Amino acid sequence: MDELNRVSTEEFKAQEKIPLVVVMDNVRSMYNVGSVFRTCDAFSVKRLLLCGITACPPHKEITKTALGATESVDWKHYGTTTEAVAELKQLGYKVFAVEQVDTSVMLDRLEIPASEKTAVVLGNEVFGVDDEVLALCDGAIEIPQNGTKHSLNVSIAGGIVIWEFFKKMMES
Repeated sequence: MDELNRVSTEEFKAQEKIPLVVVMDNVRSMYNVGSVFRTCDAFSVKRLLLCGITACPPHKEITKTALGATESVDWKHYGTTTEAVAELKQLGYKVFAVEQVDTSVMLDRLEIPASEKTAVVLGNEVFGVDDEVLALCDGAIEIPQNGTKHSLNVSIAGGIVIWEFFKKMMES
């Protein structure tokens, strides 16, 4: 770890984070939850919100993929995603769903002000972001794709979106 110049959990918790909150809307797979924890750690995300049926640590499946990120990433569980999004909006966050809808903006074209408090909602593996949650969001983000499936695993989509926000927020 010394050779990799990794920070300790305590140092990570004290360091500045990007002003991004990630919201998981009823994600079924605990492996996906653990993967998103790990991605949030890698890119210094401010907070991770686990909503509805999304499992919370400690669980063997989450721990397996999170590799300790459940200890470093600030997280909270909400009974519903609408409750979490409403609270974020009251706190001044701009909230985007990661979803393919007719009004979505392609991720590579999205302008992200570095200092703006932003949240992204990652949806259920089968149903995506709930329609009630979509209605509360300020917009939707779509990942450009050229393949035949036009969908990605939620943890992969989350990784792509979080990386893009990290890059743009760190540029400024």
